Amino acid sequence: MKRTLIVLSLLLTAHAYGQQKSIVSISKADNQSTIIAKAANVVPSPRQLRWQTLELTAFFHFGINTFTDREWGDGKEDISKFNPELLDAEQWVKAIKAAGFKQAIITAKHHDGFCLWPSKFTEHSIKNTAYKNGKGDVVKEVADACRKYNIGFGVYLSPWDRNNPSYGSDAYNTYFVNQLTELLTQYGKVDEVWFDGANGEGPNGKKQVYDFNTWYTLIRKLQPQAVIAVQGPDVRWVGTETGVGRETEWSVLPMAEQSQEKIAALSQKEVNVIPTLSGSYKDQDRGSRSKLINATGLVWYPAETDVSIRPGWFYHTNEDAKVKTPKKLMDIYFTSVGRNGVLLLNIPPNTKGLIADSDVKNLAAFGQKMRSTFSNNIAKTATVSATSGKNIKTLFDGKLNTYFTTPGKDTTTTIELNWAKAVTFNVLSLQENIAIGQRIEKFEAEYFDGKEWINFTSASTVGYKRLLKFNEVTTKKVRFKILSSRLNPSLAEFGLYLLDEKY
Repeated sequence: MKRTLIVLSLLLTAHAYGQQKSIVSISKADNQSTIIAKAANVVPSPRQLRWQTLELTAFFHFGINTFTDREWGDGKEDISKFNPELLDAEQWVKAIKAAGFKQAIITAKHHDGFCLWPSKFTEHSIKNTAYKNGKGDVVKEVADACRKYNIGFGVYLSPWDRNNPSYGSDAYNTYFVNQLTELLTQYGKVDEVWFDGANGEGPNGKKQVYDFNTWYTLIRKLQPQAVIAVQGPDVRWVGTETGVGRETEWSVLPMAEQSQEKIAALSQKEVNVIPTLSGSYKDQDRGSRSKLINATGLVWYPAETDVSIRPGWFYHTNEDAKVKTPKKLMDIYFTSVGRNGVLLLNIPPNTKGLIADSDVKNLAAFGQKMRSTFSNNIAKTATVSATSGKNIKTLFDGKLNTYFTTPGKDTTTTIELNWAKAVTFNVLSLQENIAIGQRIEKFEAEYFDGKEWINFTSASTVGYKRLLKFNEVTTKKVRFKILSSRLNPSLAEFGLYLLDEKY
C-alpha cells in the first residue's frame, strides 16, 4: 500500500508537467540546447514508474531443466521426471520478501516448450506429469502466493519453443497468442511479462519470425498495467548478466528511427513497439549529451539488470556451495539499483520444489544487511543549507514526489551539511524525482578535514537512485555539488550511511 501511494504521488507530480511525454521527436532545426531541454522533459509512463520503484524483482527459473540438470532443454525431455513432491510456492515468496523483493517472475515456459500450467494447447505440459496426479498448476501456486504476501506477479514465456511442431510457421504465432492469453486471463493481475530474444531452430529445423507487435497489443488489452520486458517496449536489458550496470546510466535514450512521422505518431500514444535506438547495448554511455545530438527522437527506456544467485539459472546440486553471499548481493544492489536500474535476481527452486536452504539463508542475511544499513540516514541529523535552492528539507522526508530544486535558470548548486559532533559514513545515496525527468549529469561530494575540503566521491548520472561506496569518512562538514544538470535539478532524497559489515 505504501509503494502504491508513492507511485500515485509521483504520477500527480508528473501530471502537473502537462507537456511531458515518454517519447518525443527531434527535428533537424533543433539546436543542442533545444535537444537537451527536450531530453530533460522525457518522463516514464505510469507502468514504468511503478516498475522502477520496485527496485528488487525475483526470477524463478523452474521447469523440466530442474530435473534433467540442464540449462537449456531440447524439447525432447521425458516430462514424467517432473514431480516436485514438496513444492511450496509460499516458501519461495516468503524467502524473497524477507530480502526486500517486491515482485516475482515465474518461467511459465522455457525454450524446451514444457509448460508449468495445464495449457489446453499442448500435451507438453504439467498436466501429463505425476505432479498432483496431473492436476497441478505451478503458475497458479506462484500467483496465489504472490497475492497472499502482497508481492507483484509476472510471467516469462519463451518465444523459442524447441518442442512445438508448428514452430517456424504462422501457426506458431497463433499458438503463442493462445498460450499468452491463458496466462493473462487465468491468474489474476499480471504486473510484468518477460520475453527474451532467443530464436533458435525448432524441432523441424526452422526458425520463427516472432509477431511481437501482436503480442504487445494483447498484453496492453488484457493486462494494461503490466510492463513488457526485456524484449519489449517498456524495459530494456542492461546488456550483461553480471548484475553490474553502467556507471553512466540514462533512462532517456536517443532513437535512430528515420521516420519523423512514426516518432510523432508514437509520441501521441503509449509506446507499443521496441524503440529503435542509436548505438549498441554494449556501449557504456548511451544517453549523454554527445549521444543525443544526431538522434531523431528521444524515449524513456530504463534498464533491468539481471543476474542469478548461483552460477547457473536453473538449480544444480553441485552449485549449493556457490550461492552468492550477502556481501556479494549487497555489492550487486549497489551496481544495479544503485546505478539507476532494477535488479532481477534469479533464485531457482530445487527438485523438491523448494528454495534451497543456502539460498534462503543468504537472502535473509542480505535483507537484514539492507535494513541495518539504510535505516539510519546520518545526513538527517545535520544542519543543511544551499548556495541556491529551495525545499531543502524535502531531501530527508522519504518522499520522491517532493524535491529540492534551484530557482530560475540555475542548474548548479552546492549543499552544505554541518554536524555539532563528528559523524562517520561510507555510502552516499541520491534519488531524483524521475516522474518529471532525469536531469543531473555530474556531481561531487567533499568533506572538511579541519584544514581543507577533500573529495570523497563523484559521478555522473543519478536517476531513480545512485549509490556510491567509499572509504570511511569522519567529519563535521560535507559539501555536495551538482556540477551539471539538463534543467533545474529535482533531487528528491539525499542520504549518508554506514554500511553494515556484520552480515
